[in-house]
Amino acid sequence: MDIIKDYIKELESILGHKLNRKDRDRLIKAYKFGEEAHKGQMRDSGDPFFEHPKEVALILAGFRMDIDTIIAGLLHDTVEDCDVPIEKIEKEFGIDVSRIVNGVTKISNLKLNERLSRSDMKSIEKIETIRKMLLAMSTDIRVIVVKLSDRLHNMRTLDFVKRDKQVIKSEETLKIYAPIAHRLGINKIKAELEDLSFKYLHPDIYTDLDQKLKTKLSNRQKSIDEYADTVKEELKKHRIKADVSGRAKHLYSIWNKMLKKGKTFDDIYDIIALRIITENQNQCYASLGIVHSMWAPMPGRIKDYIATPKFNGYKSLHTTVITNKGEPLEIQIRDWNMHEEAEFGLAAHWAYKQGVSSQKVKFLQNLMELHKDIAQSAFDIKDIETNLLSKEIFVFTPQGEIIHLPKGATPIDFAYAIHTDIGNHFAGAKINGRIVPISYKLQNSDVVEIIVNRNFNGPSIDWIKHAKSPRTASKIKKFYRQKNEKILVDRGKDKFRELAKKLNISIEDMLNKLKEEAFFIKYNIKNDEDLYIKIELEDVNIQTIRSFFVKDNEEKEQKIPRSKSSLSTPSVIVDGVEGIDTHFAKCCTPVPGDDIIGIIGRRGIGIHRTNCKNIRGVKEDKKLNVEWNTSENQTSFVAILSLDMESKKVMNSVRDVLKAEKGYIEKFEILKQSDILTAKIRLKVTNIEHLIRITHKIQDIKGIFSVRRM
Repeated sequence: MDIIKDYIKELESILGHKLNRKDRDRLIKAYKFGEEAHKGQMRDSGDPFFEHPKEVALILAGFRMDIDTIIAGLLHDTVEDCDVPIEKIEKEFGIDVSRIVNGVTKISNLKLNERLSRSDMKSIEKIETIRKMLLAMSTDIRVIVVKLSDRLHNMRTLDFVKRDKQVIKSEETLKIYAPIAHRLGINKIKAELEDLSFKYLHPDIYTDLDQKLKTKLSNRQKSIDEYADTVKEELKKHRIKADVSGRAKHLYSIWNKMLKKGKTFDDIYDIIALRIITENQNQCYASLGIVHSMWAPMPGRIKDYIATPKFNGYKSLHTTVITNKGEPLEIQIRDWNMHEEAEFGLAAHWAYKQGVSSQKVKFLQNLMELHKDIAQSAFDIKDIETNLLSKEIFVFTPQGEIIHLPKGATPIDFAYAIHTDIGNHFAGAKINGRIVPISYKLQNSDVVEIIVNRNFNGPSIDWIKHAKSPRTASKIKKFYRQKNEKILVDRGKDKFRELAKKLNISIEDMLNKLKEEAFFIKYNIKNDEDLYIKIELEDVNIQTIRSFFVKDNEEKEQKIPRSKSSLSTPSVIVDGVEGIDTHFAKCCTPVPGDDIIGIIGRRGIGIHRTNCKNIRGVKEDKKLNVEWNTSENQTSFVAILSLDMESKKVMNSVRDVLKAEKGYIEKFEILKQSDILTAKIRLKVTNIEHLIRITHKIQDIKGIFSVRRM
């Protein structure tokens, strides 16, 4: 029991506070449970296996994670390695702990090092798919934090495994886990994972650089201390309380910079830098001015990552100055909140002092919270969580190949994703060795095996209802059309003839008008037979054709007066009344589907989005209840998107998406911000669903870091 008490004290020391009695009792219970479950198991180092989860829990405590996450760290291997039922974890320690343990177990069960070949580890596309898959499988940020902590301790103890395993684990860590830590802004884990991987992948280079860095630190330590004291004294004169210290780049980042810029170790002058940590953001900018008054800044070396954070939420001011000794010195300036987020990223939001609920806040919500200054969105967070985070699933072929499909995809989607011929001869599927119906919805990490029957006549048109992917539906329709063309023409023509009778117009006149009014061009119809086929396959809705002929008469019959604005823009209903003259605010460009509010101003009633910054503080008597007039056929409207991308070339892919999705660019401009390009696009779309679809498609483009609506 003394060992457990000592361990609890160590945890409390790392956390920086005493645990309450309930949390202490839960930890003691988890410690005993894990120790018993791993009894008799040993690590390659010769230590009892339970030493590993104990260390993982200590790492999590270093991130100030909540008690459920620390308990999950103690228990994270019990399901996988000890055959403990996940239901027992839930019964003994609660739903949150069981979900975290279950999530970590699922990722561990992928056994990526066994599935991936060395050639896979060199494929950028393959690696990015794996990263996306791991994030998609981790609907709670704490799953990834536990997995990263697990990997970190395994890398710290890699000396005890064989050389070939060291290389495999290090490649996997460098290509998959370190970039995930970077993406989530957890620099403390990212840097150590990179250095440890570097150590085992290139031991000679690592040792040489390590020695050179130690020598340089030893030689320059006196100067760095002098610079730090000078800055601290100057800040003190201006009543700015700050922590000033020297820090060195980690070895892997030095080596990476040497490779990218073709330089030697001695050519890189920003290996050692000063870090200034102030009490608030205003003091950051004040400190920057003070530093520049002391030493001359180098042109082009001032970067404001506070006003424009990096894509993973990193905030700091960077500058390089020439000191009184004539040598360049890089200086980073941030406040304590920025420092915590730079070190711990999303994990910082689970700190006890933040008071974050540990039950309902999911991964994307944390991500959006961290990025709130750079990823403002018009969409409700729940909509983003549903539509953006969970839009893909990742499954495996029996050979271990990763296939990504839309969420809700079925075995028939998988079959056509492999090859059209496989889909056309689909006769069934096995998921994880078990036969499932065609309607089965695939889950992340499923192993899918397709049963093929070469004597099969081909897909039924009824399969379309089980196809989540438009590509699958298109291929089924194409096969069915080729095989049953005459039947489709006859059925579609019957429907067209029936409509002609109801409208009291001859078939010939209807066809002629459709051709004259470019209906055939709009719907890519080649000839009359193609129209009939598309009607039967519902590629062209018969009601769309009907409205094409009756809209003129209906418009003549409607004598409801409309405001000037409603003729060219979507109209709204103000306090239940239609036809009231309004204008749409340019500051937030509301579109049908947005939550909106009316504001009485000098120009009349302005329509704003409810989350528009410009209406904060408006008095209640100036606000009106408004809603979209959904009874009208809406025309196009303007929305503005801001894209962060790696190069101008990415814009070609953006244009292709907009063309395919019928979103029209009115204007766009590209601004360079440090290493990331930002493009602002003013485009016309038809409704909020259209905008969301375009946003998702652009987000999927390789080279796009973020998409946000302005």
